[in-house]
Amino acid sequence: MKCSALCLFFCVCSRLFAGDAVVIGYNADGIWTAVTYYCSSTPKGSRDYKTQKEAQQSALRDLRRRSKLRPARESILSSSDSTGFVAVARGKDKSSKDVNVVGRGETQNQADKEAFAQLSAAGAGAEQKIVYRYFSHGSYSK
Repeated sequence: MKCSALCLFFCVCSRLFAGDAVVIGYNADGIWTAVTYYCSSTPKGSRDYKTQKEAQQSALRDLRRRSKLRPARESILSSSDSTGFVAVARGKDKSSKDVNVVGRGETQNQADKEAFAQLSAAGAGAEQKIVYRYFSHGSYSK
């Protein structure tokens, strides 16, 4: 049930926030082994800007490069084409299983709070921490 709710949340998020991408790699036992991201550090039209799809491809390529062993499975945890702040957070659920989430906001504080709220909603209240914070330029600015 928790996984279904998280999957639904990320599907909805990817439509609300359409570049950057957060990806996760898993070993053959289904345990995450690496989490990384790609974000456009310059606005649309600049050299470093990538669309959501290009950011996903760059993040997956980086995941493969950084992993000591090629992941058995790779997953896009979240991606966006909006300008804003992002927080990637991790916590543990009651069975000590790690849960990774992505919060987004107009400020870094909002993104952090959103990530912690997602962890709590997923039942991952133990050992909560932010593992990445970044700002991404997207094509949809407010």
